[in-house]
Amino acid sequence: MTLRKRSVLLAGHATSVALEPAFWAVLERMAEEQGGSLAALLAGLDRGRGDRPLASAARLAALEWALARTEGQVRGAGTAGAGSGAGSTTAG
Repeated sequence: MTLRKRSVLLAGHATSVALEPAFWAVLERMAEEQGGSLAALLAGLDRGRGDRPLASAARLAALEWALARTEGQVRGAGTAGAGSGAGSTTAG
């Protein structure tokens, strides 16, 4: 899969990020769900990435977001009508 490069202004500096289109699609959905822009999402990732490259931080954020949504769907499908069972396990 070909990388797609986008330019963004982070902390007053222009930079570019190259990611696979599938990651860009997830990041765009993340930004939309949060009610912000892709640039704002990338700026937040930039502030919290530490020494990790921004592209890696973006991929990991997209993966974590997608996994959380998938796990929620799987959990929701597996527990439909079984809400009391989930409560009894947490009540111990």
